[in-house]
Amino acid sequence: MAKDLTTSHIDRQNILNNDLAIAEIQKKSNFNGVFFKDKLLFTKEMVSNFFEVDSRTIERYISAFSEELSQNGYEILRGKELKDFIQCYRQSFGTDINVGTKITVIGVFDFRAFLNLAMLLSESERAKTLRQMMLDIVIDLINKKTGGATKYINQRDKDFISASLQEDNYRRQFTDALKFYVVDDRYKYAHFTDLIYVSIFKEKAKEYKKILDLKASDKVRDTFFSEILDIIVAYECGLADAIKEEYEKCGHLLSCREVEVLLENFENMALWKPLIHRGRIKMASRDMAL
Repeated sequence: MAKDLTTSHIDRQNILNNDLAIAEIQKKSNFNGVFFKDKLLFTKEMVSNFFEVDSRTIERYISAFSEELSQNGYEILRGKELKDFIQCYRQSFGTDINVGTKITVIGVFDFRAFLNLAMLLSESERAKTLRQMMLDIVIDLINKKTGGATKYINQRDKDFISASLQEDNYRRQFTDALKFYVVDDRYKYAHFTDLIYVSIFKEKAKEYKKILDLKASDKVRDTFFSEILDIIVAYECGLADAIKEEYEKCGHLLSCREVEVLLENFENMALWKPLIHRGRIKMASRDMAL
């Protein structure tokens, strides 16, 4: 993962899309905000004070990254919602919020947007410290997820963390596509995961677990190098789009057989051949080392 989150939108979003990481960061950070409608919120003044930068700096970042910040929880309160927030602020801090009496709107950051801003602020030392804490927590979570056992030699791969977070995000898109656009079948998730594995490795997930001597609770993906995760990500992302497009074209839930045909056409595209060949060589050399 890039060490400087200020330069990579992908790395920022990979962390911000990881609910476990966000929950752990919030648990360990204990930042003082306003709990409003079950969310921890921060005003512009609060974040400028925390990051020790001028409020005009915060405004500049809001303007430059408005779409990204809004996507991650920055919002504008107005009307009754604004009045309720001001009342909640008074109850939390025992003082009036520092805004003009005629204010009609106010921008607030939820915790995810607050972290997003910390990833962007290059002028703030406190933001830099927070970014490092985020990365430390993410690394710790991944180490816990993989068990830290010697079989997970992929942890030495410098790009593994970024690839793993990205894979989690695209995996969700794939499972959502199966959930919303394919007929209800409790086996469909495992079935199509196996088909993807067979397409790439010529091995089902269960068979690969035997090769690695993994426990039933272990995840095969946690053992993969970043290049392998990237191939799986591309497969699942592309197949998710293909499933959605076919559903919209047909106007009905797809059968498992219809999705199998989509995958057959998908895997025969010429662009996959060099990537899969490289991946199989990487996995073969890794298996021989076990």
